[in-house]
Amino acid sequence: MANLGYLQLTRNCLQRCRFCSNPPTGVELDEPQMRRLIDELVELGYDGVILTGGEPSYSPLLFPALKYATEKGLYNRMITNGQRLAEPGFFQKCVDAGLSHIHVSLHSCRPEVHDYITRYPGAYDVLIRCLELVPQMGITCDINTVINTYNADHLHETVQQICERFPFIRHFVWNNMDPDGNRAEENPDCIAFHHEFQVSLELAMDYLSRTGRTFRAERVPLCFMRRYAHCSTETRKIVKEEERCIQFLDNKGFVHQLEFLHGKGAACGECRWDGICAGMFSMAKTFDERELSPIFEDPLPVIQAVLGTEPSPALLERISARQGRRSTTEQPDEQTRDAYQVRPLFRSAVRQ
Repeated sequence: MANLGYLQLTRNCLQRCRFCSNPPTGVELDEPQMRRLIDELVELGYDGVILTGGEPSYSPLLFPALKYATEKGLYNRMITNGQRLAEPGFFQKCVDAGLSHIHVSLHSCRPEVHDYITRYPGAYDVLIRCLELVPQMGITCDINTVINTYNADHLHETVQQICERFPFIRHFVWNNMDPDGNRAEENPDCIAFHHEFQVSLELAMDYLSRTGRTFRAERVPLCFMRRYAHCSTETRKIVKEEERCIQFLDNKGFVHQLEFLHGKGAACGECRWDGICAGMFSMAKTFDERELSPIFEDPLPVIQAVLGTEPSPALLERISARQGRRSTTEQPDEQTRDAYQVRPLFRSAVRQ
C-alpha cells in the first residue's frame, strides 16, 4: 500500500507512557465526523486507514470505524498497546469487523523496562498474551518501538527475542521520540542522544536483514542509519513522492502532509544525501545538529533500493532540486542554532 491515513479515535489510554506524543486532550470524535474523515481518505485515493489514539480499542467508535472503512474498500489497521486484544473474544470481534493488521507498541524485551516506560504494571505480560493470539486470528502484526533513553542500548535484544519467540513477526518500526508539546516535556530523562541508540539500532537492523525481515525508522537522520538509508520512512516518502494524512484530536486537527523535511545542520549542506534525507527532528530545540555528519556517497543506490527499479530522469531531477532545500516551518534560525550548541553533547553522569 502506498498512502495510509491515520485516524485518532480517542486520546484516552490506561497506560501513561513517559514519552507519549498523543496524551489525553478531552477531545473525542463523533460517528458523523469519523465517517466524513474516512470518506475524505477514499476521495484522496488512499489505500487504507490506521486507527490510532491514545488507545483506539477503548473508543466506542472502534467497531463502527472498522466496519465503515471496510465498506468503503479501505484496509483496516490499528496501532495498539495490546491490552484489550489480549482478550480472545474482543480480538475476534475486531477481526470480524474488518481488522486485518495490528501495529503493537512494544518498547523493550525486558518486562520491568517496558512496564516502567508505560507506567502500567503488567503491561508487558498482557502485550505478550496479545501476540500469542495473533496466529489464530489470521491477521498480520508488526512491532512499533519508540526509541528512548531506557531502551536505546538493547533495541537489538528486543528484536531478536521477539523474533525467536514469535517467528510470524516480519516487520519492525522504530520511531525516534517526538519530544515537542507532549508528555516527553515532563519526562526529559526519556530523550536519548542519537549516538546512544546508533549501535543498537544498526545491530537490530542487521539481525532483521539477515533473517529476511523488513523494517522502517522514522525521525532518524540518514547519517545514523547509513547502511539502511532505504528503510527510512521519510526517505521512502521523499523518493516515492508519497503523502500522509493524520487526524489529530488536538489543535493540529487534520494534517495533510506533503513535505517530509525537518531541521538541517551545517553538515547537511555538505552531504550528498541532503536531497533524500528529512534531517533532524526538533533540531536546536531538543536535538543537537553537532551529532550530524555529511555523507559523501552517491545517493543513487539508495533511490534504486527504495524503488526496486531504476528511477526516471525526471524523478532524479526533482530529487536533485531538493538539495539545499530547508523547511519553512521546522528550520531553526542561525541565532537559535548557535545558542543551542553551548549545551553538552554527552551525559555528565551514567543513568541508573
